[in-house]
Amino acid sequence: MEWFGAGDYDAARFVLQRGIALLYLVAFVVVLRQFRPLLGEHGLLPVPRFLELAGGRAGPTLFRRRYSDRLLLAVAWAGVVLALSVVVGLPQSGPPWVPMLVFLAMYGLYLSIVNVGQVFYGFGWESLLLEAGFLAAFLGSDEVAPPVVVIFLFRWLVFRVEFGAGMIKMRGDVVWRDLTALYYHHETQPMPGPLSWFFHHLPRPLHKVEVAANHVTQLIVPWLLFAPQPVATFAAAVVVVTQGWLVLSGNFAWLNWLTMVLAFSAVSDDVLGRVLPRGDAAHAPTPVWFVVVVLAVGAFLVVLSWWPARNLVSKRQAMNASFNRWHLVGAYGAFGSITRRRSEVVVEGTEDDDPFTTDWHEYEFRGKPGSVDRWPRQYAPYHLRLDWGMWFLALGSPSQHRWFTMLLRRLLEADGPTLRLLAHDPFEGRRPRYVRARVFRYRYSTLDELRRKHRWWARQEEGLLVAPQDLASMRRLG
Repeated sequence: MEWFGAGDYDAARFVLQRGIALLYLVAFVVVLRQFRPLLGEHGLLPVPRFLELAGGRAGPTLFRRRYSDRLLLAVAWAGVVLALSVVVGLPQSGPPWVPMLVFLAMYGLYLSIVNVGQVFYGFGWESLLLEAGFLAAFLGSDEVAPPVVVIFLFRWLVFRVEFGAGMIKMRGDVVWRDLTALYYHHETQPMPGPLSWFFHHLPRPLHKVEVAANHVTQLIVPWLLFAPQPVATFAAAVVVVTQGWLVLSGNFAWLNWLTMVLAFSAVSDDVLGRVLPRGDAAHAPTPVWFVVVVLAVGAFLVVLSWWPARNLVSKRQAMNASFNRWHLVGAYGAFGSITRRRSEVVVEGTEDDDPFTTDWHEYEFRGKPGSVDRWPRQYAPYHLRLDWGMWFLALGSPSQHRWFTMLLRRLLEADGPTLRLLAHDPFEGRRPRYVRARVFRYRYSTLDELRRKHRWWARQEEGLLVAPQDLASMRRLG
């Protein structure tokens, strides 16, 4: 069945399987380190309460009948083991059904987590990782040639990520059309990285060139992914380079990293085979059962593609939308609008019995701006979910208020798991008497301010979000 296999994409399969598995590994590690204080039995948004209220609307999940933190740990550790096995290449060395089962298991385990993750898992890259893992299940093993159907479905996925992002920008904020978006983006993005300050201070004419190049990359280049070689490889290289540029300029969890991995579906062995394993040139005959399964899955995904394809041409294009509970063949995109100024919620506590004291100490979060003299760190592809929630909170998102109230209560209780989500507890495990939350406007420091004061940020108070609260008052609220 020579028509079925893409024999010149063995190296691409090598990158796809291991790269996707590596990002699943990161995702499951994030679950182990953050899920319980955020969403566990005693979390900020407890899953048992969510399931009680949502019922069948929660979507497919292993936690439907019963959630426990112990079961969550079992699911996450199983995901870690499965992902590691693919990274080192164990399932790929067997028959095609072995990596198929492993990837489907990882997909099912992570789907169970995402569908109960509420606002902390409400990101487009969760669906992107799920869809990528599902597709990877049908790439086969080293015994057989990579199915050409799956290779092109991966390209269709990259196309939706890039072209969807390009269209949402053109239909959205005027700053994308007049090429001024990067006057603001690096300063106001959710979680700046260590180089974001430098990107922000590039000359404004260069910022306009960057935006124009972004439009070319997202609106024109994705079509070339379906062209014959070497054009498709060239298009993939452009995607990888531009996504790498985004990795350098900010922290967007695994969105950019995964997009780079997926782009390798358009790179032929003539390029990748020089540095990566090309597999056995004489593949074993593809089993009939595998052909039937792949063609059936391919037909199913083509049918599901109607909704995202229609969304791409819609004047009311949805961004990061799932059209089914399985998070398959979704719509993607990012930053359809750009905020012009940065607000940050700063949480403080005091051990003083007087709520009107001036002796307040700031809690430091790991990734979001806090202390003005702290240089932002690189965290991506690791995902700091609490920090992202704090960014949305500062935008005034009502969906964030419930968990934030519970966060303040946990700080008053000096809850250990919650405090471990932070970079610094000013009370070193002791209970504060009061907590409060203030809103500040942040801007990057100028070069002169950085030289003289060694500060990356300048900030000015805008107002009080939560007045001083003690534990008794927070218990009444929550």
